[in-house]
Amino acid sequence: MSYQYGILFIGDIVGRVGLDTLVNVMPSLKERFKPQFIITNGENIVNGKGMTEIEADILFKAGANVITTGNHIWEQWKARPMLSERKNILRPHNYPKGNPGTGYCIAECGDGKKIGVLQLQGRTYMSAIDCPFRTAEQVIPKMKIETNIIIVDFHADATAEKISMGWFLDGQVSAVLGTHTHVQTGDARLMPKGTAYISDVGMTGPYDSVIGMRTDIAIKRMLLQTAHKYEVAENDVRVCGAFVKIDSRTGKATHIESFTLPEWKRSE
Repeated sequence: MSYQYGILFIGDIVGRVGLDTLVNVMPSLKERFKPQFIITNGENIVNGKGMTEIEADILFKAGANVITTGNHIWEQWKARPMLSERKNILRPHNYPKGNPGTGYCIAECGDGKKIGVLQLQGRTYMSAIDCPFRTAEQVIPKMKIETNIIIVDFHADATAEKISMGWFLDGQVSAVLGTHTHVQTGDARLMPKGTAYISDVGMTGPYDSVIGMRTDIAIKRMLLQTAHKYEVAENDVRVCGAFVKIDSRTGKATHIESFTLPEWKRSE
């Protein structure tokens, strides 16, 4: 009997082009990694800002067990009822009380093994919400009552804050996987007490862009220092993520690797 559980985590999906690409390559990802559990971050699917039940259902049909989001989920009003009703679609747990939804859940693999997923959001260069470190201290013991496998999506801007969270949770959770910056980092590693870590798993979307946005619009924003409508780019679409192996007896990670798949050529 194998005690190794494979967790596939797909980084921030940007635009419908990113979603379509992921759905197309998901069979090959399943064949390559043979995961028992799949997590996707879907906060940027609808024109780069938010997600609705339509996109969520597509991800679940493709194989996702849990969908995480982030700060941009609040810009999509249709997402709020969805967050309240669907417990396997998460938003960062450290938003103040009164906001719809939750930031953690316990879901089951096909064999009945329970996997915990927790999402937190950083505060450096972002909204001054509740402390993600204190929030983790409060919720992780509750999750451990049901499972020893816990995956944390830390949706944060500053690398130092992400690395601090990795050290803070080392040995307490199975993995701390960073999202939000859309740029995959080269620091995937196993920490001393058994937690898999990477600062950012990267973006699933168009790379002929500025973190998913059309380059001409992004440059205008930089040059003119005024608002311009966000428009998702279309070309050089790639799928980014991380694959983690976990010993189900201990909850400790035994392997982590990041990956980037090249562009999928869509038929016209």
